[in-house]
Amino acid sequence: MSLRPFHLAFPVHDLAAARAFYIGVLGCREGRSSPDWIDFDFFGHQIVAHLAPTQPRDAAVNHVDGMGVPVPHFGVVLTPEAFDALAERLRAARVRFDVEPTTRFRGEPGEQSTMFFRDPSGNAIEMKAFASLGSLFAT
Repeated sequence: MSLRPFHLAFPVHDLAAARAFYIGVLGCREGRSSPDWIDFDFFGHQIVAHLAPTQPRDAAVNHVDGMGVPVPHFGVVLTPEAFDALAERLRAARVRFDVEPTTRFRGEPGEQSTMFFRDPSGNAIEMKAFASLGSLFAT
């Protein structure tokens, strides 16, 4: 299966802080930008941080496998090696985790590594990894 890149636009309260986080911490590459938005190459996908300083933030949390999962959130599925390297980079940058890097659904279909953290504007990001990508949609 050949996946096409997704596009996601999301609000931020400070473009400079978004630029520093997405480029400096996550390792994204900057694309086009204006005084009101920035495109980022987010692991091969296009995300766009739009300046929206008065945008309300999420207030919901769903419980999944005993963990409080912030809603809404976005992210990508990485290889296990890239997941571990990103977790270390986030720890080195002293990013606070909503959910520490962990394995959930252990021993079940869909077993996965996951972590949740937030960008400087409070947008929740989940990064995942599967030992076997074939179990991504396992039931």
